[in-house]
Amino acid sequence: MHSPTHLLNNIIVTENLGKAVATADKNLHILSAINLIIKSGESVAVVGESGSGKSTLIGLLAGLDTPTSGTIHLNGQSLTGLDEDGRAALRSQLIGFVFQAFQLLPGLTALENVMLPLELLGNPEAKTIAAQLLERVGLAQRLSHTPKQLSGGEQQRVALARAFATRPAILFADEPTGNLDSKTGAHIIDLLFELNQEHHTTLILVTHDHALAARCQRTIRLSAGELV
Repeated sequence: MHSPTHLLNNIIVTENLGKAVATADKNLHILSAINLIIKSGESVAVVGESGSGKSTLIGLLAGLDTPTSGTIHLNGQSLTGLDEDGRAALRSQLIGFVFQAFQLLPGLTALENVMLPLELLGNPEAKTIAAQLLERVGLAQRLSHTPKQLSGGEQQRVALARAFATRPAILFADEPTGNLDSKTGAHIIDLLFELNQEHHTTLILVTHDHALAARCQRTIRLSAGELV
């Protein structure tokens, strides 16, 4: 089956994407008629006021949530036609995440946290790859430390290493510097873009930080659930 031409080289394509939730008296539209084309390898900042729908959009594009209308294609595959297991399988093949709250597993060491997504995919080189990535983000001396033995900036570097471990085609970063001081945040941003270029990843970044948005190739602005 051939993909339509507009899906080739475009890693994310949405058509009329919408999300509504039923409240007591009416349908509340969180996102309406979002038409997006994101090319493979592009870096895109998603900006807008709190409550404009940024995190909802990311959740839909990553297959963590399902839209109430419209379609999403990731890498030429229809995400909207898949069930939860299908979406999870596509996520594990294509997608990496970095969150504001790090989301590391507290009982695991830095090395084990980075190994986890590789082990879930059955990669026999999990330990080697994880150790190399932690060295790449400057944590070679911290492999056996658990999250609570690491600073916020170190935890976010572990999260970056984990996100890139599976060499995802798309990396979503939701306010990745939100819990860090500006100097540490700047270092994390540098690392994010360096790793992004080394791995030729498509980067989708939700941020309030204008300096961070300016480093992306383009900016998508949401206002009240619509693209501006």
